[in-house]
Amino acid sequence: MLADKKILLAVCGSIAAYKAAFFVRLLKKEAAEVKVIMTENAKDFITPLTLATLSKNPVYSGYFEKNSGEWHNHVELGLWADLMIVAPLSANTLGKMANGICDNLLLAVYQSAKCSVLVAPAMDLDMYKHPGIQSNLEKLTSYGNEIIEAKDGELASGLFGQGRMAEPEELLEIVKKRVTTGSRLKGKKVLITSGPTYEAIDPVRFIGNYSSGKMGSAIAKIFKQFGASVTVISGPAHHFASEVENIHVASAREMLNETKKRYNNADIVIFSAAVSDYRPSKPSDQKIKKEDGVNSLTIELIKNPDIAAEMGTKKENQIHIGFALETQNEESNAKQKLKNKNFDLIVLNSLNDQGAGFQGTTNKVTFFDKNNKEVKFELKNKTDVAKDIVSYVIENFL
Repeated sequence: MLADKKILLAVCGSIAAYKAAFFVRLLKKEAAEVKVIMTENAKDFITPLTLATLSKNPVYSGYFEKNSGEWHNHVELGLWADLMIVAPLSANTLGKMANGICDNLLLAVYQSAKCSVLVAPAMDLDMYKHPGIQSNLEKLTSYGNEIIEAKDGELASGLFGQGRMAEPEELLEIVKKRVTTGSRLKGKKVLITSGPTYEAIDPVRFIGNYSSGKMGSAIAKIFKQFGASVTVISGPAHHFASEVENIHVASAREMLNETKKRYNNADIVIFSAAVSDYRPSKPSDQKIKKEDGVNSLTIELIKNPDIAAEMGTKKENQIHIGFALETQNEESNAKQKLKNKNFDLIVLNSLNDQGAGFQGTTNKVTFFDKNNKEVKFELKNKTDVAKDIVSYVIENFL
């Protein structure tokens, strides 16, 4: 399953570093090509010679080899890998990864990597629970990295609790799943609408909504990590996935035009934008001034095009995914939209659920698909919701 796959293992300073030897052996048994990067602190727990012997490749720890003067190109290493996994991940390296610090080869390679990045934290119980550690893990997740949660068990301090790095066998199964999943999206073209639309009232005012673009951006990042080619058509949002192609628009009609241009080439289309249902029929060319003695202003609104409905005649094997943000009759409204707009899957979220909806970092969703399948999820951060969406597409439609 991992034959010829290029796995880059990064090892940090932790007692759990000894597990790296077993992990490398398992990867090699699966015929993976393995290269190892170590921090200087990691060398206090396991020798580079051990990991070099097991991986059958030199171990990298610094930018230069002191004896030969050979330079280790961090960009080249980052581009080489099909997958990078940091195991064990120490609190020190976690903090640097989360905050953009780059003071060693491991961090430079991480910041250069174009592949998926998994991290397996290992630290003591109280450290792992510390708000600073949890905040940094949330940051890494928001960047699109996958956290392999630390496990409960006996720790080096003698305490018992969460903090043990996942065992090598579990890491191997996670790597296999990630590599297999990613291969199914290689070459797929994904088109995503995201964010709000703004409909002009006059040159300084508009009708819009509170969408931040966080959900669409998260979906784009995960599809990109799994090897898809991704284009996002976004309204005036606050969040964009810099790793993908972004097309910026303002109004619903502009979004429709840009979607039409790219629609026929897309294999998967995600309609996650919060498109304004109506727009002013006659926007003013000049700023509308407040008049003395006039206490009301009437603006006629006309219906905007329904982008998802207009794209509803799908080409063969094309996958359509929509969103439904509801405040009442949530399930029935979502199922009706699934049918009317010819979606393969619709993602329902309700403003009645605390932590769901616009602007926040979390969402609580339910999936309904064209085969009458329903899956409910608990409240999660939007990156994890994006992973659920991508996984569902791969497992059910590809």
